[in-house]
Order: sequence, then C-alpha cells, then structure tokens
Amino acid sequence: MNALAKLIATALGAGYSPIAPGTCGTAVAVPLTWVLADFAIWQFALVAVAVTLLGVLAAHYADRAWGSHDNQKIVIDEVAGYLITMLPVDRHGWAPLVVGFVVFRFFDIVKPPPVRWLDENLPGGWGVVLDDVAAGVMGAIVMGSLAYFGAFSALAGL
Repeated sequence: MNALAKLIATALGAGYSPIAPGTCGTAVAVPLTWVLADFAIWQFALVAVAVTLLGVLAAHYADRAWGSHDNQKIVIDEVAGYLITMLPVDRHGWAPLVVGFVVFRFFDIVKPPPVRWLDENLPGGWGVVLDDVAAGVMGAIVMGSLAYFGAFSALAGL
C-alpha cells in the first residue's frame, strides 16, 4: 500500500525531482490535459475530482510512510490543481496549456487567501491537496476570463 501511495502521490515519480518537484508535478498534468482535450467539460471535471480524491488518499498514506506532513515529493495535488485550472478553457492549443501552467504555478507558489489557510489548517491529505484545488479554482477564474476576452485566440495567431 505504501509503495502504491508513493507512486500516486509523486505523480508517477515526478515528485522525486531534486529541482522544483511542484513544477515537475504540474508538468505531468500538461500532457494529461492535452490527451483529455476532447472530453466534455463534465467528463474532464470528473477526472479532476477523481484525481483530487485519489490524491487526498495517496497524500495521507505517503506522508505517513515518510513520517512527514505535505512532503515536497507529493505532487499529485499539483496535477489536480492544474486540471481544475484548465476546466473552463479549450484544451487543444498550446497557448491555454502554457498560460494555464504559469497561472496555476503562480497561485500555488504565492498561496493567496484562502489557499494558505487551507494548507496550514486542514489535516492530513485534505490539507495537502485542497490548497492546490483552491489555487486551481483561482486559476480557472483567470483562465475563463482570458478565454472570454479572446486572449488564447490572439496568442494562437502568433
């Protein structure tokens, strides 16, 4: 169980990166998002919810195995957060994938309220994952706004 939890929690090993494991975890989500680009929004949302719930469980067991809380190797939360960031946009082109990456990483690193509060106050796997879910929701608001104003169409024309 611990080996499986660590495999999932590290997003198939991306979390073991000695440099910027959170960024590497988010990078794992980019090709996954592209592969799921043809999914209807409800199907894509279902995947995001499944990754979130699986992430909470895996983070809980992985942290117990490592004897830590929110170990930097746990990056499944970045995968969940990026998927949520990408919910409101067309996931086919390079522009939304790249901009979503930057937008999500910004909110994940800066941790504006309530992101930091969730990280610091929720127990176990919930605290590990739900702060990234909140960062993903903030990212989704930005991405939806950018799409509404045609930013991705403009970028695709470059």
